[in-house]
Amino acid sequence: MTRSKSLLINILRNEGLRYTSQRRAVWDELKSSTDHRDAEDIYLCLRRKKIRVSRATVYRTIDVLVKNNLVRKMELGDGRALYEPRIGDEHHDHIICLETGKITEFYNEDLEQLQEKIVKERGYELVRHVHQLFVRPLKK
Repeated sequence: MTRSKSLLINILRNEGLRYTSQRRAVWDELKSSTDHRDAEDIYLCLRRKKIRVSRATVYRTIDVLVKNNLVRKMELGDGRALYEPRIGDEHHDHIICLETGKITEFYNEDLEQLQEKIVKERGYELVRHVHQLFVRPLKK
């Protein structure tokens, strides 16, 4: 049994859910791409591959994967959420173009250190953060 499969089985068991081929297919579909995708896209991709899965199973499985830090959920502020796999994932932030929907991942050490400094100055310890920059192309 692969490490990925045993990890999924344990997470599902801890959540009181059975391991099924449909839930495995959701996990495999998410892992197969580094793109930021919504649940509906994942559902439709599985259906195109002739995998019989319900929307409810896709959404429920994604929620469990997010809760257990295998998938990152990105709230876009317009009611939509996008998901990306986290296994082996280094921390990064996002630039999101409001006109094109393009998402650019970035990492900036100066920004990370500034965030640490700000929270320490206020008597806190940084546990995690989500940094999303919503942008528009410059007008020429």
